[in-house]
Amino acid sequence: METVDYLISHADLFAEATLEHAGLVLVTLAIAIVVAAAITLACLRSRRAGALAVELLGAFYSIPSIALFALLIPLTGLGSTSAVIVMVAYCQFILVRNALEGLQGVSPAILEAARGMGMSEMQTMLRVRLPLAAPAIVAGIRMAAISCTGIATVAATINAGGLGAVLFSGLRTLNVPKIVGGTLCCALLALGIDALLRLVERRLTAHTRARS
Repeated sequence: METVDYLISHADLFAEATLEHAGLVLVTLAIAIVVAAAITLACLRSRRAGALAVELLGAFYSIPSIALFALLIPLTGLGSTSAVIVMVAYCQFILVRNALEGLQGVSPAILEAARGMGMSEMQTMLRVRLPLAAPAIVAGIRMAAISCTGIATVAATINAGGLGAVLFSGLRTLNVPKIVGGTLCCALLALGIDALLRLVERRLTAHTRARS
């Protein structure tokens, strides 16, 4: 009962932290998608290059985020800038891997038929490969968003704000209701983003099946 009363009386605190957390995740995703698109296009012509890029990004993904935050502090300082840089880098493994799998998984027969119809490489990419690979790409974005939501919590250690600040504040003061509230908000935010992107993924999958 005490926890419920605390959550109600401090609703503004949790709402503000949740919005700040969501903003950090959305900015990160927007930048990460652009960067991943560039890497994917650069690796698309060679499966060997794509496999090497995924291996390197996978190795980078295994590095603890707190270590990268610490390494960036002398360069970009404390705050959201360092947090976004690290989270964008972490997203690349998931985004590039799924994008390459989706784009390289398009049947060569379909691509040959598109070229036989007189489509250029750009037209083939925009009208054939991307629509067919879209479900895999969106699935990667969904997984990256969930990963970002968790890493953004750790980013509070470098003053990036968000729900991590609420959680760490609760831990320092042993305020259990504050810890519970921050955890619930973080979980609900992750579930909300996941549900939204799952809906997009289902619609794209249904659209792709209808086209084929």
